[in-house]
Amino acid sequence: MKIIYTNSEGGVSVIMPTGELSIEEVAAKDVPQSVAYEIVEDNVIPTDRTFRNAWVANGKTIEVNLDKAKEISHSIRRQLRDAEFAPYDDAIVKQIPNEAETAEAARVLIREKYAQVQVAIDAAQDVDGLKAALNL
Repeated sequence: MKIIYTNSEGGVSVIMPTGELSIEEVAAKDVPQSVAYEIVEDNVIPTDRTFRNAWVANGKTIEVNLDKAKEISHSIRRQLRDAEFAPYDDAIVKQIPNEAETAEAARVLIREKYAQVQVAIDAAQDVDGLKAALNL
């Protein structure tokens, strides 16, 4: 059993009791005063934490807020793009002859690739679509 509640940032907090106290005692001790909570079965907590910061409590279930998940996906997309840009950054900054042109040509392809990923994220209808867009 676990305790879930909506935290002050609008996300879901999950409390995992150790068994030293009853679950009700843990809730009384650890859930902020006057905040509604639910005691749920362990299987209610999603095992995939990719979009953990987009979780929302809906009664005794946890759902993923798609708009928040898309924001997270765009952040992941930018990180992936930056990682692919990194090998070319030095040549671009230093404007090394021949290398700069080659680096910029590679960066154009990377930009085009991630522009398509951005479109796929925006069109996604669910978490699986987001993960597919990001190749996760």
